[in-house]
Amino acid sequence: MSTLPRRELLEGNGVGLLRERALATAIQGGLERLYQLDRVADVDAFVAPAAHGEREALMVRMCDDGAVEMSLRLPLLGRADFDVLSDGDLDPLCQIIEGVSHFVYLAARAREDRRTTQLELELQAEVDKYVVLVAALGGIDEPKSAKLRGRLYDDVSFTDAAGTEVGDRYRIANQTAAKFVRRLERAYLREGRVRELHGELRRFYRLGQEDKLRAA
Repeated sequence: MSTLPRRELLEGNGVGLLRERALATAIQGGLERLYQLDRVADVDAFVAPAAHGEREALMVRMCDDGAVEMSLRLPLLGRADFDVLSDGDLDPLCQIIEGVSHFVYLAARAREDRRTTQLELELQAEVDKYVVLVAALGGIDEPKSAKLRGRLYDDVSFTDAAGTEVGDRYRIANQTAAKFVRRLERAYLREGRVRELHGELRRFYRLGQEDKLRAA
């Protein structure tokens, strides 16, 4: 991995990419603890700055020897604080969560020599946005979850048009994650069964695409 220019590392009065790297590392640790995953690689070693106006992207290349090369391009957060339940724009934060989710999921699947699909990656990332933001609240109940669910899955817009392969993939992932979270609320949060909720999230994580769609 090439060394980043100093001006990019110091962008934003000394934070910029340094803050995004730290956040990516924290998100990786949280996901690995919840899903009980062994660390494959440190995400911050694979982070690079996204170009101006570019969204989060995980670049993946399969090598002839079977190794997987990855580079995670992240946009700058732009500001320090986000109110999870009422902020007008969670998109910068959600992009970083999504990118780290992709990285962790693909690394775990590669370690197990399991194939994955783009829809499977996007669906898990939609669930992981909820998981990470719930943790940021410091506590969750059914009303808070419902409000967060609405913010994540209802109050959204899509870059790619409906009817296109990419546009439909994101819409399916979004709608399926919303259904899954609603099921979690009814089955677990309504009665405060948080430990069992965590168990269900771990089970869902290890399912393949078709089983994830059915589980929702």
